[in-house]
Amino acid sequence: MNQPASAPATERACVALPPTRRALVFAVIACALMMMSIDATIVATALHALASDLDAPINWTGWTITAYWFGYVVMLPVSGRLAERFGHRRVFIASTLAFALASLACALAQHMALLVLFRALQAIGGAGLTPAATGIVVAWFGASRDRVLGLFGAVFSVGALIGPVFGGLFVTYASWRDVFFVNVPIGLAMVLLGWWLIPPDRAQACSRRRMDVPGMLLLGVAVIAGMFAASVLGDAGVRVLSWPFFAPLGLALLAGWAFFRHIARVAEPFLPPRLIYGPGFAATNILNASYGGVISGAVTLVPLYAATRYGLSALDAATLLVAQGVVAFILGPLAAWALRWSGYRWPFYVGGVLAGLGALLLALEPPLGLSPWAWLALASVFMGASAGVMGPASRNAALQLVPDRAATMSALRATAQELGVIIVLAVLTSAMAMGTDAAQVLAMSYALLALFSLALLPVVARVPEHRGAW
Repeated sequence: MNQPASAPATERACVALPPTRRALVFAVIACALMMMSIDATIVATALHALASDLDAPINWTGWTITAYWFGYVVMLPVSGRLAERFGHRRVFIASTLAFALASLACALAQHMALLVLFRALQAIGGAGLTPAATGIVVAWFGASRDRVLGLFGAVFSVGALIGPVFGGLFVTYASWRDVFFVNVPIGLAMVLLGWWLIPPDRAQACSRRRMDVPGMLLLGVAVIAGMFAASVLGDAGVRVLSWPFFAPLGLALLAGWAFFRHIARVAEPFLPPRLIYGPGFAATNILNASYGGVISGAVTLVPLYAATRYGLSALDAATLLVAQGVVAFILGPLAAWALRWSGYRWPFYVGGVLAGLGALLLALEPPLGLSPWAWLALASVFMGASAGVMGPASRNAALQLVPDRAATMSALRATAQELGVIIVLAVLTSAMAMGTDAAQVLAMSYALLALFSLALLPVVARVPEHRGAW
């Protein structure tokens, strides 16, 4: 069937924008999302330069990245609720403007503490872009919205690929401050174009539900404490039973328990329980956190693995991630186009098998006659293919059941993925710190991830299936 019975009448009656207008609106959305995606990776290339210029210790420079992810993950579910409460267009424009102004503040910062603060504010703006953009596409793109949402993955892949390149060019030929300055004209242009091209939010599209501030605060405390526990777990000398890890973990578990207890009791919860662990939604969230979070997080350590186990140079190791990103970029749009034929479950099945094969190749040694780089590149291609095939399905799965909650579902998906990345990186870096051979620890971890990928496949059967436009 082409339209789920649970979709509200306002969604069924939605009239799509003309094709030319849709293309222009998507261009604005894509530019804003790419700006945010580039900034998530571009700063890493400027850490040494900004540490030298601001005369800051290396642990503070690392916080320019950590603060961004803290702010981003904490604000994701909040921004989804804000988009539904005040309108997707309003939140998209406000988030883009906030991102641009925070980027300007970062570029002008004269002290590392201020830069860390402005990076957190920048993340707050960036967190609102994807949920609001999803809501805009659902509201105005009619029958093509499933395929357009599937293209978001290609946008993020391009941003992740060119971010380090742009960062290297800016740092080499200009200044680290230009890493942030470049966002200002782009962001302001997207604000003006968004105001002009994106239609105003319909009155019925703005929810009258209360904001549930207690629920937001409880979730925020749980996420912040959990992220802090994960970050300190990777520090040298910190063990699972030590207070620096156990105290924030205990706070995270207590706040998480209080959050789930709260949303089960109030009439208008911040996140309805069924969207988290209800039939269909639970399976989708688990797969997004696992395939989109745990597996992709482990892949970010491939360059380190290549250098420590096989002695590859930094440039050769970095090209492995490029290969993965290119494959994901190519297959993502194809998977989005085929989504109405494949449905949602087949991409998860195929992607899960590809992820398992890629992880297994990473764990094994290359056969005779094949160089380590070629072997790892083949594994990276499998991992990239997995991400490209699953991306469109993961963005659409379960969304057709609640199109009026598109922004919240998008935020929930991104939150699940980011938490999966944070957890697996904390566990793997801690295991490497405690072990005597980091390469062997990673090899064993990739073998376990291969089994984990295949063990998840039965969960796919519980993903709500759908074919056709919704």
